[in-house]
Amino acid sequence: MRKEFRAGLVCPTAGLAPGVTQANLIALPRDWAWDMLLYGQRNPQPCPVLDVSDPGVPSTVLAPGADLRTDLPLYRIWRDGALVDEVPDATAAWRDDLVAFLIGCSFTFETGLLAAGIDVRHVTAGCNVPMYRTNRNCRPAGRLHGELVVSMRPIPADRVADAVRISARYPAVHGAPVHVGDPAALGIPALDRPDYGDPVEVRPGELPVFWACGVTPQAAVVASAVPYAITHAPGHMFVTDVPDSRYQV
Repeated sequence: MRKEFRAGLVCPTAGLAPGVTQANLIALPRDWAWDMLLYGQRNPQPCPVLDVSDPGVPSTVLAPGADLRTDLPLYRIWRDGALVDEVPDATAAWRDDLVAFLIGCSFTFETGLLAAGIDVRHVTAGCNVPMYRTNRNCRPAGRLHGELVVSMRPIPADRVADAVRISARYPAVHGAPVHVGDPAALGIPALDRPDYGDPVEVRPGELPVFWACGVTPQAAVVASAVPYAITHAPGHMFVTDVPDSRYQV
């Protein structure tokens, strides 16, 4: 998959390379790296840190030989908290002072949901997972602050307990849901208008189930007016070499 992305393929990564861990990316200037590391430590459910690079180094132990500048399908470039570009190759935007953080992604535990016979709607529909900003604030860290972002999957009411049990075994990739049921309790006005990704059908007998999402650092980039950052585009993850079983407890 990384070779395909390096060659120009752009698509969401849910359902791709089943059995391996996927990760969110955020690269910040070195003088913001401590704040980001502390933000992850204080908010481990939305921001579970899997690896951190040295300044300017676009590589990771999670996939030896991979290049974080080219091997994701789509990147976002941020300046002063504003999104200024989306590109399939971030080489030209990379800087020698950037520290890259790879953060766990809930796509990793979807293999377990599918194996248990639980439909993952965005995978079935061939679209991006719906993601929403919430009214819950993360714990600030230095200059970084912002709201929690969640991803949503419709789950049959009689399988919610199974979905909770399966995902809870993967705390390094967001773990158990943060909320089940009424989206208004999270300050989400309408499920058919996600802030990121695509809407999916919630069928009769299903409940919307919400997991903490690795787009949360991007909300912090906006709220904190971070001077420069490179992130993945929501739903377009870094596919690692690490088996998802490595993060199962």
